[in-house]
Amino acid sequence: MTIASSSPPSRLPLRGAEGAGTTPRTGRARAREHGGDGRLAAVFVAPALLGFTVFLLWPTLRGIYLSFTRFNLLTPAEWVGLDNYVRMVHDPIFWDSLKVTVEYVVINIGVQTVSALAIAVLLQRLTQSAVLRGIVLTPYLMSNVVAGLVWLWILDNQLGIGNEIIAGLGFDRIPFLADETWAIPTIALINVWRHVGYTALLLFAGLQAIPNDVYEAAKVDGAGEWRMFWRITMPLLRPVLAVVLIMTVIGSFQVFDTVAVTTAGGPANATNVLQYYIYGAAFGRFQFGYASAMSVALLVVLSAITVLQYRITRAGQSDLG
Repeated sequence: MTIASSSPPSRLPLRGAEGAGTTPRTGRARAREHGGDGRLAAVFVAPALLGFTVFLLWPTLRGIYLSFTRFNLLTPAEWVGLDNYVRMVHDPIFWDSLKVTVEYVVINIGVQTVSALAIAVLLQRLTQSAVLRGIVLTPYLMSNVVAGLVWLWILDNQLGIGNEIIAGLGFDRIPFLADETWAIPTIALINVWRHVGYTALLLFAGLQAIPNDVYEAAKVDGAGEWRMFWRITMPLLRPVLAVVLIMTVIGSFQVFDTVAVTTAGGPANATNVLQYYIYGAAFGRFQFGYASAMSVALLVVLSAITVLQYRITRAGQSDLG
């Protein structure tokens, strides 16, 4: 009995490079797909790009142009070249305002950074309660104007509860916002009170990125909390701390609203910070060209300080390897 030979199995179609039973996509198809992704990305980026152009890029370019003109809103801008910058260099009030601003920045940054770092470390090493984090952040939820008004009432020389407490303890009342010596430190501490919680939470987020294994290994080696802080926490927190310092320095140089609602630049120009002087020149005396020149000078100073901070602190490098 003969057995019929079976036919050889049929060959299955080879799988295409893009999957079973499909043909490879052509370069044109891939280009169309990438083009669609690009258009979708442009749709999402467009609102932010529009806001950046309208509210940042255009005002900056317009301000740089106006810094070379004489402009008072009532007449067309008149080109005067470097006259505004020459006037600024010889303006003693400008240099005094810059000195007052630097004094404010030094006090604000020094106290705020140390306080925020201490709060962040305590939150990370002792407790991570969400309730405590919310309490720490509470002052940041109010505006600078509200914070300034609240502390203006608290520190009032005659009726403020702060001075009532000082007088009740047997000490002389302190004119916190009416004395040339006390005014700038007081304004700096008001802003420290408002911003320290936000700064602490930024540093707390940086501390969360440090592995606990590093601390456990240090404890095994007999290191105490103080030594771990200086040998582990500070080096590994450096990139975050550097970015926080850059942000707070830029914000401190732009202080305005707290001064406007508490001292209005007084007494005797003791709190006439640069931003308040620029505002007075522009909207008080309608010298928009000169105010723009001072704004450009402030932009250059902040840019130089930012670059210097970035390089000194090595903000773009991390010791976490």
